Amino acid sequence: MTIAVYAGSFDPVTNGHLDIIRQASEVFDEVIVLLAYNSEKSAFLSEEDRMHLIKESIREFPNVRADMFEGLTVDYAKEKGASILVRGLRNSADFEYENQMAQINRELNNSIKTVFFTPKPENNFVSSSMVREIVVNGGDISKFVPACVSEFFNCDI
Repeated sequence: MTIAVYAGSFDPVTNGHLDIIRQASEVFDEVIVLLAYNSEKSAFLSEEDRMHLIKESIREFPNVRADMFEGLTVDYAKEKGASILVRGLRNSADFEYENQMAQINRELNNSIKTVFFTPKPENNFVSSSMVREIVVNGGDISKFVPACVSEFFNCDI
């Protein structure tokens, strides 16, 4: 059984994230969407809200579950018996960063491999930071996020 971990801040989860989750769920036996703490980012949503929205967004995938962790993703993966780290690539800037992370993770634990997925063209430009900017300025995010995320912001902000 192949277990994969897709880690991120998911602040909030977007259609681009779901695109990567869908692809990974078709390739691996189990996918864990990991809400990971990122010391370089200041969160827009609370961990509880992000976890709730992730869980709501992945309901359609029977082999996908959500979890939270603070620490190195490779340590979490090892603890859960995962052999794959899933990452999404939208553009060359993503590649530079993700390639560097993959190499570091390989040095930390060479038994855990990184696999890259690219989103569909219509999700290629979608990012959490772009969604946050639209929310802050009162715009409509419904084209860029799962329905539960759009509904959350329509009710809460």
